This record gives sequence, structure tokens and C-alpha cells, in this order.
Amino acid sequence: MAFNPLLVGAVAIGLTLVYASILDIRDRRVPVRTWYPMLVVAAPCTALFYLSLFAADPGIAGRLLLVSGIFAVCFYIFGVLGLMGGADVRALVFITLLLPEFPFPPLLQGFSPSFFPLPMLVHAEIAALLAPLGIYLMNRRRGVRGPLLPRLRGYPVTAGEITDGRAFGFIMEDISVVDGEVRRRFYSFAESLGAMVRGTRLYTRELREDPGEYREELALIRRASPVWISYGVPFIIPITAGFLVTLVVGDTLFFLLSSL
Repeated sequence: MAFNPLLVGAVAIGLTLVYASILDIRDRRVPVRTWYPMLVVAAPCTALFYLSLFAADPGIAGRLLLVSGIFAVCFYIFGVLGLMGGADVRALVFITLLLPEFPFPPLLQGFSPSFFPLPMLVHAEIAALLAPLGIYLMNRRRGVRGPLLPRLRGYPVTAGEITDGRAFGFIMEDISVVDGEVRRRFYSFAESLGAMVRGTRLYTRELREDPGEYREELALIRRASPVWISYGVPFIIPITAGFLVTLVVGDTLFFLLSSL
């Protein structure tokens, strides 16, 4: 079997995704320079792949390039609309453009279409949907009490855990003081989504890094401590999981549908 240059690019992408996930968990940001080594390694491999494919079958090569471009533009638009973070957008765009096909036959070879990004995205979404279950089980193990929906999205932390950098996420509660009494309520899903789109979510990183700017917010949080935060699992983690599962296993959803 001829060597597929996409294999080298896949290794570079996989290693970069794992490293970017670690950065996003630890610092909640992934510098743009994180992707440079991957691009240097993977881009020439993808170019060589397309050159070989165009020589063998220009029609297939053109369609694959077109579909990859459409997917990449869609992911970019999601980022412009604020529906995904910058690191998530870059990861999806780079995977789509640099790894359009499976670099080697996966375990479910007969049930995997040739376009790699589609099943990868499906697996990433499935992993993202399973994250709330993991958070809920963690809360049960810790004995955390509260409404079901908040326990699927986050957990309570003290003000000290926020300022010391031991808690990562965004504040889930609307906290105020009325007649000397602390009043609080959970933001609805629509309010939380709107705040994400508008960029007005209050993140623990901002509170920790710029306490002067958020003096009033910190005072409220200290008074109400503990407060609930959403862990806000960075989507790059499900992307990484989806990438690795798809690369090794193949398209599990297509396999299940075909079996039925």
C-alpha cells in the first residue's frame, strides 16, 4: 500500500490538539503560535496529497477541495458570530483543510466515508454532550446539592478557589444585594448563551487576573461564597477526543446506521 502523506500531518495535528487542550484547561487560552509547528509540518503533506490526487483523478480532488473549503468557511463564520472560541475555530478549520481524508484505514474501514472532518465533528459533538453527565457524576460523588440543571453544568466554588486559580469557568449566578441581603439566582440557558455571544460572561480568569477592574464583582462573590461556576469544558477537548476516536475507529454513527 502506498504511503499516504496525510499520515504525517495527522500525527502533527493530534499532538497539537492534545497540547492545545492542556493549555485550554490550564489557562483558558491557546496562543495562535501553538498551531505554527503543526502548519509547517502538515501543510506540505496536504499539498503533496492533493497533487497526487489531482494527477490520479482531478474530479474527486476538486470535489474534496470544494467540500473542505465549504466546511472551513462555515466554521469560520461560527467563530465570527461568537458561537465558538478562537482555538476551537482554528482547530476545526485546520483539521478540515489539512486532513480531508482518512490517512489510513480505520477499524471500521468498510463503514467510514472518505471525508474525515464529518465523522470527526459528529464524534466531537457526542463527546461534548457527554460532558454534562461527567460533571453531574462528579457532583454526586462530592455530595453537591442543588437543582439538576446547574449540577449538569457546574459546581460551587469559594472565592478563594477563584482568586487562587484553582477554579476555572464562568459565573452561573446573578448575585445582588437588596436591603442588605444577598440575593441570587441562576442565569437561564438563554441568558448564558446571550452573554457568551455578546462577550459579557464573567470568567474566573478575568477575576483573578484583573481584580481591580472587577472589584465590585469580587466583593459580591466573597459575600455570597461559595458561588456556582460552569466548568465550561473547552470545546477543543471534545474536538481532540473526536479526532482521535475517528482517526482510529472510523465513523461509529455510520456503522450503527448501516447495521440497523
